[in-house]
Amino acid sequence: MTPPPPPADHETDTPTAPGLDQAALIAALRARIARLDRSAAPAHGSLPLSPAIDAALPGGGLARAALHEVLAEEPGAAAGFCALLLARAGGTVLWIAPEPDAWPPGLARFGLAPADLVLVKAPRRAEALWAMEESLRCPGVAGVLLLAETVEMTAARRLQLAAEAGGGIGLLLRPAGSVDAATVAMTRWRVDALPGAGGAQALGDPRWRLSLERGRGAQPQSWDVTWRVATERLEVDGMAALRSLPRRRA
Repeated sequence: MTPPPPPADHETDTPTAPGLDQAALIAALRARIARLDRSAAPAHGSLPLSPAIDAALPGGGLARAALHEVLAEEPGAAAGFCALLLARAGGTVLWIAPEPDAWPPGLARFGLAPADLVLVKAPRRAEALWAMEESLRCPGVAGVLLLAETVEMTAARRLQLAAEAGGGIGLLLRPAGSVDAATVAMTRWRVDALPGAGGAQALGDPRWRLSLERGRGAQPQSWDVTWRVATERLEVDGMAALRSLPRRRA
């Protein structure tokens, strides 16, 4: 059965040209999940990051069954951070973009196995939002990332509800300068590369500044961190890099 077209409230204009093959996407997802034998929904709870960061988050980590925003001050650093989050989701994950340029061997440095990664090309915003929503509703999908500059509040609410229904984690990867103050996401992070740090494809142990700008039940804070490639561990530099950030007005 062919899936219905994307809901009209995803955007005001309806696509008039062929785009994302919705039936093919659903079929591919079902086949991938069947091969991996992960039909059970991901366990609700939290994804661990690092003890110092987890202690600052309700539930002791990044909440599953929820939508989160990641703002890219430096694209490679943000992609690496998202890759490690998807890797810790523990299952099949999707990377949705108008032109997916994610390099699986590079993302593997952050623990994301290429066998678990499904790249989805969705040139139109309505198609991309539909793909993310339907994927998040699938209990066998552990996480979904969408690369997008703008996401309307109505569409973001639908994504949050889909994540709650399916149990996976949803990530909106957005340029740092394209974000409004208001958000329905559970958390909003800003990721920047520190001097000497690598992006998603660089050699060495990448170093980032992770800034939690918004979080339900959490105070805005930032940490300087190093991703240890050999041990797949995120370390807070010196375990004393915690800084409070000024609250931003909504």
